[in-house]
Parts: sequence; C-alpha cells; structure tokens
Amino acid sequence: MAETPAPRPNWLRRLFRRPPVIPVIRLHGVIAAEQRPGRLNIESVEPLLKRAFAIRSAPAVAVVINSPGGSPVQSRLISRRIRQLADEKNKPVLIFVEDAAASGGYFIAVAGDEIFVDPSSIVGSIGVIMAGFGFVGALEKLGIERRVHTAGRNKSTLDPFLPEKPEDIDRIKRFELDVHQVFIDHVKEHRKGRLKADDDNLFTGEWWTGLRGVELGLVDAIGDLQTVLRERYGPSVQLRTIAPKRPFLALPRFGFSTAALSNDIASTLDDRAYWARLGL
Repeated sequence: MAETPAPRPNWLRRLFRRPPVIPVIRLHGVIAAEQRPGRLNIESVEPLLKRAFAIRSAPAVAVVINSPGGSPVQSRLISRRIRQLADEKNKPVLIFVEDAAASGGYFIAVAGDEIFVDPSSIVGSIGVIMAGFGFVGALEKLGIERRVHTAGRNKSTLDPFLPEKPEDIDRIKRFELDVHQVFIDHVKEHRKGRLKADDDNLFTGEWWTGLRGVELGLVDAIGDLQTVLRERYGPSVQLRTIAPKRPFLALPRFGFSTAALSNDIASTLDDRAYWARLGL
C-alpha cells in the first residue's frame, strides 16, 4: 500500500502561492457609435471585456468608469455584455467611478455587482435629452432661399429653419419617454432591493455626488480601486490593465484634410458639451 505523501509545510505553500490578479478595464469618454479616440461603444469595448473575463484565475473583474453619457443604444449594449460575461464566467464585476458615471455612464455602471465611488463623483442623471438650435428667419435676413423636398409628412421633424410644430414636439416627447422607461427598468432590475428613494426622486434626470448616491442606493459604497482591491484580495494583489491593442503596422497619416479637421473639431465640441453639462 502506497504511503500518502506528507503535506507541504505552510511556508512552502506560501512561497509558491501566486498573488491574485485582477483585470482592470478603463472606460473613459463619451458613449457614441462613432469610432474615434475618446469614444466608447460596443465595438471598442467588447474586445477588452473578452480579454478580461478570459483570465480564469482572476477572482473578479474591475471596471473603472469615467463617462458623462451618450448613446442610449451603445450604453445598453455595453452594460448588457458586461453582465452576460459576468454570469457566463461566474465572476463578480466591481465598478469604480472616477469623475462621473452619469446618464449612459451610470447605465453601464449598474451592470456591476457593486459600485464604488469617490465622495465627489457625479452619479445618476437618469433621463433623456435632445437638444438643438432654431434659426427661424435667419436665412431670410441673409437673402438665402432654402429648398427642402420630402416624401413623408414627418420627414422634416424639428427642421431648425422652420418654426416648431406642436405635433413634432409631442412625437419627440413620446420618443424620449420610451427611452427613459428603458433606462428606469434597467436600473430597477440591476439595483433591485438597493434603491432607497422613490421614482419621483431617482428618475428625474438629476445627478448627485457619490456621497448622496450611496444614501439613495444608486451606488454601494465610497472606495477607490487600489484600496478596495487590496482590502478584498490582500496587499499583494496585482492589477492588470486591459488596454486596446495597437495595430501591428500603424502607418502615420500625411497630408491635410479640411473635412477630417472639421469632423475632429465637431466631435471635440460635442464631447465637451457632454462634460460641460456636469460642470467638468
């Protein structure tokens, strides 16, 4: 009969024990379908999620969010994918909010099992907004004749060069209410049993500090990435940032394109407008 090998001494097990590794995904920027630096969408985020959840030994996945919001569709796709992978791999997701997880940023955050914030983080803004400008009479003053031909009586809804029509405003309002309800249902599903205020307070589009967010049940606790993970997984825990891969052959661009410059300026101004709503 073979002898049972003696167990390794405790000091030997500690010597060969590897420190836990936590993959960290940083989601920073406005949420939009457009592919450009500083934008978040399912196409750019999903490869990072797959790589993070593929680390089998990781006891959890950390997601750092710093976003003022953006596309409701892209927000939902990213949030849903985080939850799908978390359930599939049976790994908890810890969300860490830096400056802001507002509107679509908060939509993504609630996919996590726990949400940690800085006391001065901005959270919430559970609402929908559409904005534009009106230039009624501007072309006439400039002596310019504008010609628009449409098929479909509602194709020119909210034309900035025509007076607003009540039926257009009603239709836009119904659209916003539909999208808002999707947002509300999403928050209630993922924060079930943790929300501490009624709908009239939580879902007005208002945003709060991290401290107030804890009181309302929108987030779970005050905490930062390094402190929380060290407390949970020990001082030797290792953080592995999952960053986008650079193309193997990234050729520099030469020449000057006024169209590209105009698009970059417009996108930058659009991004600044999102952050400016939060005073950032």
